[in-house]
Amino acid sequence: MREIRCPICRKPAAKREPGQASAFPFCSERCRQVDLGRWFSESYAVAAVDPVDQGEEDR
Repeated sequence: MREIRCPICRKPAAKREPGQASAFPFCSERCRQVDLGRWFSESYAVAAVDPVDQGEEDR
């Protein structure tokens, strides 16, 4: 099985324990919070097509 790495610091990810809170897929709670902060500061973005622009391309 391939080792899963933390997307923030690239260390091995925390183990996923059934029935317990885990930082998975991050290595720690700190990296989990860093990721959340990046979403809040809009460092990450999900690409989307504006429905109005898409309609104009069909003409």
